[in-house]
Amino acid sequence: MYKTILEFIRRNRLLLPGDRVIVAFSGGADSVCLLVILNELKDVLGISLKAVHVHHGLRGLEADRDSEYAKELSMSLSLPFSCAHVDVTGYAREHRLSVEEAGRHLRYEILERERVLFGGNKIAVAHHKDDQAETILYHLFRGTGLKGLGGIRPERDRIVRPLLSVGKEEILAYLEEKGISYCEDSTNSHTDYARNRIRGILLPTIKEQINARAADNIIHAGEMAAKADEYLEKQAQGLLKEWGCFKRDENDILVSSGIKMKGLISQEDILVTYVIRAMIRMVLGSMKDISMIHVENAKALLDSPAGKQIDLPGMVTALRSSDCLWIKSKNKKEAVDNPLDNILPKVDFNVFPYKKGQEIPQNGYTKWFDYDKIKCALSVRYRQTGDYLTLTGGGRKTVKAFMIDEKIPKEDRGKIPLIVDGSHVLWVIGYRISEYYKITDDTHTVIQMQLDGGKDNG
Repeated sequence: MYKTILEFIRRNRLLLPGDRVIVAFSGGADSVCLLVILNELKDVLGISLKAVHVHHGLRGLEADRDSEYAKELSMSLSLPFSCAHVDVTGYAREHRLSVEEAGRHLRYEILERERVLFGGNKIAVAHHKDDQAETILYHLFRGTGLKGLGGIRPERDRIVRPLLSVGKEEILAYLEEKGISYCEDSTNSHTDYARNRIRGILLPTIKEQINARAADNIIHAGEMAAKADEYLEKQAQGLLKEWGCFKRDENDILVSSGIKMKGLISQEDILVTYVIRAMIRMVLGSMKDISMIHVENAKALLDSPAGKQIDLPGMVTALRSSDCLWIKSKNKKEAVDNPLDNILPKVDFNVFPYKKGQEIPQNGYTKWFDYDKIKCALSVRYRQTGDYLTLTGGGRKTVKAFMIDEKIPKEDRGKIPLIVDGSHVLWVIGYRISEYYKITDDTHTVIQMQLDGGKDNG
């Protein structure tokens, strides 16, 4: 395994002579293997190491045990060591994140801080081959493009992953052979999280009942997807350079990204998809909360009449004009094509994992829905013919009939904003939500919708 990891590091140029490396060290089997292997390789590679442990304030005495073990092993290897304590639960509550997401954010924040203090230029983390297969499957099941299928990259933004060339069984065998102990995190066996179910149930079943080399085959497919993704992104950038239209505000911040229709007419469907993804990323700054269904719905505007638009997560709008397809930021002041749209409420969307027992907001401006039941890109708009709600028991009622039953004056019915999934209404703002999208014990992912951040619409 020593040779396999060394070759992988050299082939991908992950660590170079003179690099000063922070090693994320939880005390679990994977990070123990990473630290021990890099310590064995440090003279060969010409690198310096420091181990950093993050105590998340979770798991009580078990977490204290992990911290103490991490310190002792680092000292036995004569490596500098730091332990940082963080309040994950408090941070998750304050920032409305899942505990898992909050922990990851704080962990990387600490690692980056330690990198700067150490004068380092790399952070090594212990993702391995099985993590790669798990990530690819997770992205596939949730809905993704080639980028998601490409999985975890060996290096990105100073983060390096030297163990991606070896699997969990090899790691455990190596530690056993060396007689090196490690800490077991009891939460890894819990099946509350989707990734744990893939890791602990799905992948082992596939290996046992379909193909023992399933993980290797998944990873190989991911590598091909990553190469295809890189090529298509370059092609999309070329089209935007030739046919793109861009608008910036007074502070030179990009507020609209567009492309002339004639530049897309003869292009393959997948390349059009990549162009739209690139436009969204340029305006949003990331693809957080953007899934394939959002991109596909934006692409459908190419066959729609001029003036048609849809709302996307992150306060952006996709709009079809007479000669361009636009992605526009709703946070920036800019002329609108339809004056009526100007009075639609601003809605913030936030997607996060759901944990049973979480308290659901009970107010008029914040609503939670089951994200996995949404089939189309969500839109904030006024009613249209065919719009309907799902009632208790599974029955349907048209929005027109609902408004009549609520005794809403006829002249006001067209002024009430809706949040819709195609023609299926999630929320008649100010009145009620659809039963179909409500949070249940089977919910895995929540999409939170909040009017103007809850400030102006209470």
